[in-house]
Amino acid sequence: MKDLKSVLEKYEPVIGLEIHAQLNTKTKAYSSDINEFGAIPNTNVGPVSLGHPGTLPVFNESTLKYAVRLGLACKSEITRDMHFDRKNYFYADLPKGYQITQDKTPICRGGEILIKGDDGKEKSIELTRIHMEEDSGKSIHDMDPFDTLIDLNRAGVPLVEIVTEPVLKSANEAYNYLIEVRKLVRYLEICDGNMEEGSMRCDVNISIMPKGSKEFGQRVEIKNMNSIRNVAKAIEFEIVRHAELLEKGEPIFQETRNFDASTNSTVGMRKKEDAHDYRYFPEPDLTPLHVSQEYIEEQRSSLPPLPNDLFKKYQKELKLSNYDASNLTDSKGIALYFEDLIKETSNYKVAANWMMGSIKSYLNQNALGIEEFPISAKKIAELISAIEEGKINNSVATQKVFPILLENPSKSPLEIAKENNWITQDNSDELENIVLSIFKQNPSETERFKNGEKKLTGFFMGKIMQATKGAADPKTTAQIINKVIQSI
Repeated sequence: MKDLKSVLEKYEPVIGLEIHAQLNTKTKAYSSDINEFGAIPNTNVGPVSLGHPGTLPVFNESTLKYAVRLGLACKSEITRDMHFDRKNYFYADLPKGYQITQDKTPICRGGEILIKGDDGKEKSIELTRIHMEEDSGKSIHDMDPFDTLIDLNRAGVPLVEIVTEPVLKSANEAYNYLIEVRKLVRYLEICDGNMEEGSMRCDVNISIMPKGSKEFGQRVEIKNMNSIRNVAKAIEFEIVRHAELLEKGEPIFQETRNFDASTNSTVGMRKKEDAHDYRYFPEPDLTPLHVSQEYIEEQRSSLPPLPNDLFKKYQKELKLSNYDASNLTDSKGIALYFEDLIKETSNYKVAANWMMGSIKSYLNQNALGIEEFPISAKKIAELISAIEEGKINNSVATQKVFPILLENPSKSPLEIAKENNWITQDNSDELENIVLSIFKQNPSETERFKNGEKKLTGFFMGKIMQATKGAADPKTTAQIINKVIQSI
């Protein structure tokens, strides 16, 4: 076969993603069974979850609330009148033999999620739809060498399925898209986004076509991946597999495939079903829903600041770098703390440095979330102000005042500095006398320094900081050192 790189350059990938996000409601989508991860298998179940004859579903209004909030955040059109549908298929972990979902009237149509494209520029990933449905149970294949085990705790857990248009062009774009979706559902607090726990899963639809072609190739679907990195690896493998088959003149079959993380490859599972195979029809046991405009506006007014809006604000209004803006918006808690901080100080760059330096370092070392950080944003702003005004130097602030603030968060930074004689000494005459005294106490080093051994600056700076308990201003001290050494 020809060089793989030259072969791949002939083709253009066409990728669409379907993300299933479990909603963190207290109960399941159509019953009062508890919705909770990690419970003993088959304990969060009841007659509705188990599909007992004669049982009837009752819709969980929180599912609608979360779906509407997600749709508004994605700028989707909210469907005002809708109904549920039955999607019929049989698996051992789907007790009813059908799934309650939405086919013809999804809760949200259209919308977009913005990502960084392969060219480094902002790219809109258009959404086809977002719809509400229920999860199936879980089949476990690796705990028994002979049998598949079934845990029905997940059966009936509410989901939203987020479906993109086939506009993603690479594994990297798919990776960036998943990062943004996970960030968004966490900001909205509708899903924890923990893919390793299965609360967010991804199906990939992928095909390739000759560059310049307008006709899509034969697509395949890769199901139920629970790792963002594995989604990227699966896409990379499929692009190569499709290209190699086309170069050999062999057909690509419409099928569902599974990703094997141990080999970074996909394997065929079954022939891919078409929509007619599911025999969709309106769910007879649930009444149609009407969503009022008042309800939509109520949800819109309660939306939190969204990550992409904050990112643009930090870039354009606060003039922070892409790196700073990205780090500050990576988690909702950090972003909201920073929002509180910039209400108290206009030195945005220094505030960002504190967030990503001392504050994040403390959180990481102690395995804490920002919600558990003891110092208020107002106290950090006071510390920044004290540095700006020259009352405390930066090293004293970070190495001495900050650790004491962690233990005594009700104290003010200046109060701590005054108690410990750390207020910056701006009396140049007094500081000059200290410098002269240190030169006299270290005649050998002073002579070498006077003769041009500039590396001794650090030695003398250390002695002066020790004598002033770190309170000497480094810039002023350096100037006085140079002045005094020339006079002796």
